[in-house]
Parts: sequence; structure tokens; C-alpha cells
Amino acid sequence: MNNLQQDGKQAKPVDRVQDFQRKIYRKAKQEPKFRFYTLYDKICRLEFLQEAYRRVKASKGSPGADGISFADIEERGVADFLSGIQKEIHERSYRPDLVKRVLIPKANGKMRPLGIPTIRDRVVQMSCKLVIEPIFEADFDDSSFGFRPKRSALNAMARIKENLKTGRSEVYDADLSQYFDTIPHDKLMKLVEQRISDHKVLQLLQLWLKAPIIEDGKISGGKKNRKGTPQGGVISPLLANLYLNLVDKLVGKDKAFAGIRIVRYADDFVLMGHKITDAALARLNWLLTKMELMINESKTKLVDARTSSFEFLGFVVRYDRSVIKESTGRYWHIAPSEKSLKSLRSKIKSTLLCNRQRNAKIAVDQLNPLLRGWLNYFTMAGVSYTKLSRRKIKIYLRDRLFRHQKRKSQRYRYAHCRGTLQRWLRDHNLIDPETYGIIESVKA
Repeated sequence: MNNLQQDGKQAKPVDRVQDFQRKIYRKAKQEPKFRFYTLYDKICRLEFLQEAYRRVKASKGSPGADGISFADIEERGVADFLSGIQKEIHERSYRPDLVKRVLIPKANGKMRPLGIPTIRDRVVQMSCKLVIEPIFEADFDDSSFGFRPKRSALNAMARIKENLKTGRSEVYDADLSQYFDTIPHDKLMKLVEQRISDHKVLQLLQLWLKAPIIEDGKISGGKKNRKGTPQGGVISPLLANLYLNLVDKLVGKDKAFAGIRIVRYADDFVLMGHKITDAALARLNWLLTKMELMINESKTKLVDARTSSFEFLGFVVRYDRSVIKESTGRYWHIAPSEKSLKSLRSKIKSTLLCNRQRNAKIAVDQLNPLLRGWLNYFTMAGVSYTKLSRRKIKIYLRDRLFRHQKRKSQRYRYAHCRGTLQRWLRDHNLIDPETYGIIESVKA
């Protein structure tokens, strides 16, 4: 039976896309110097566009500069929307729309610029990503974990714990200054061209890199732009990983990094070794200078993890004494950082404030995704320790819900208000932070 058929029926778009991805990945893995030359026609295939639309919609992004939402597209017809895109790509008349730039708050109080392409552009970028990502995945180093298939922040933390257990406790916690905004287009495209020779695909990537940006009604960027890839674009994480793969490869092969390991998640990375030598740091700075990138000295530090904690990807890593009375040893404690807890508490507070005069079920429907996402992110058996953090969250919920119920009426009963958390857990299926996501044997 044809492998594009299942049980006598035509395979779904996702199956056909994955079949193509497996084949092209194997080709790229078997021939590391092969340059792929016929890719553009795949990008405009209907099954790729359908799968691209499905994935973009699943991300639930907001409208771009044109103001068109998913609801607008589906009201007019998804088939017509994709057909129009397919025609533009096929006729090579496709041009990206303006990228809407917005500022989102960071944990330190500063603002991070985020570029939001239109849904149309996101679908085309996703279709392109589906086609070319397997090629670069075959080349990527095993030390990177951000924005890659079947890899996550928890995998990165597991690798960090593994390195610490083997004695690599000296840690160079690096922070790149404005990485996404400083990637030089010419050097990035040279890396792309090492694997792709299809000039139509290369032109597409150039168009996205030079797409004009609109912020507060003012347009900037465009053809004169020589640096940066918008943080928020679908294709940007892949290109960012491709450029920093140079750093991963250097650490893995250069003699100056003998015994040193790198763990990278997008533009955040740590070097770990028994000793991080001056020669290794000099070699790293040499490469970053050639790449036209800069280390943010104020946020970068060299620590001995046995005596000082460090934070990475929202976790704090400490070498703690065991709380078991019979044990006199220490262990590597990886847990949610105080910043991460503070961020969640802030979101819980604002959610309850917005729903003070509404039905409890509405508030629970908004709280549960927050709690579920946070707990899923930080919980990994054998790697992270979340018991204390879970307890802190539950206590905060109890106290915040007491105030929430108390302020609903001037004539309140203390006992009734104090029992709000238990009622919401029992009657409205609010997630219990202490037990959610923990297997029964651990609870027992």
C-alpha cells in the first residue's frame, strides 16, 4: 500500500507533510554537504499550507498590521484564504505585509519588542518552516533545546543536572545583548546557502528579513535593513538557532573547550565545566565578535554552582543540604525561581481583580490555564523539585481568594470567605497546585 494512504483512505495533510519531512531529514543527515535545490514548489502545496494554517491557528496569536483575525478568515472561508496564498506563491507575486511591533513587559520591568506578522505571512512562514526545518535539524548540535521539535526547557534543565552530577559545577551563565535584533543578514544567509541552493526559497527568506516594521503609525526597516529578525515571526526561531549553531559547534570541537559542555535554549546558554578557563572565554568572545554579536556583561556571570546559585530558564539551581535526617550529603536542587513565582502570583492577582463581580466559574476558567501551563512547565520527575513552590502557590491562592470573596460584599462572613479556596476546588474544579500533574505513587 502507498505510504501516503492509510486504511485505503488518502492520508491527512499532516501525515503527508511528516512523510516528506522524514525523507528530507534522512537525506540531509546522510549527506552533510548536500545543497537542496527544489523546495519552493513544496511550500505552495495545499497540504503544506493546510498544515501551516492549523499550526498557526493553534498558537492563538493576535492579528497583525492588517487587523485580520482567524475569525475573519473563517467567516470568509479558509479554503479561499489558502487558495489565494497558494496562487501568490506559485506566481511569485507574494510580498510580506508590514510587521506590527508591540512592546511586552519583561520580568525586570523593562520592555521587549515583539514583531507580529499578519496571519497570512505567518502561514507562509510556517509552510516554509515545515519544508526547510528538517534540513537544518539534521545539522543542529545536540546541546541546543529551544524551539526545536521534541525538545523543551525541561530537557535543557535535565542536561544541566546531568553535567552538574559529573562534576561540571563551574558555570558561565551568558546573556547575549539584543540577539534577535543584531543578527547580520549577510552572514546568516551564507549559512542558509550552505544547505539550500533554491534561489526562490532564499528570496523568500530575504523578504521576511527585510519586511518593513510599523510601530505607533511609523514605518521603519525595509530594504535598507541589514540586521535582525523579528522576535515573534514564525521563521525567526529557526534562523536564530541556525546562527547560534556556530557557537554550539565551536564548543563541541575546539580544543580550548576541552571538558566543557554548552547547554543552549534559543539565545540563552551556559558553559559548564570542571574549570572554565580564560582561554575558553577568549575563544568564545573571538567567535561572537566575528558573528557581530555582543555579550551583555551586566547579566553574564561566572559562578561555582557548589557555593553560589544561578538561574536559567525560570529555574534556580542550588547545591543544597539534604533535609533527610539520616543523610549528611548534598544534592542538586532545581526549582522554580522566585521571579517565576512572583510572575505567576501577579497573573493570579490580575485575573481575580478582573473577575471580582463575576461568577466564580468564569474566574476558574481563566485561572486554570495559568496554573496548568505554569505547573506543566516546571514539573519534571527526577529533575525539578516543585513541592515547596506548589505549597506557596496554594497558600497565595487561599489568601487571595479570601480577599476576593471578602471584597464582593461589605456584609461578609469570615468563615465563608476563608473557605473560598476549598469551595472552588470542590465545586468549580479549580486546579489544586499541590497535586496537579503528580503521579499517584508520588502523592502517596
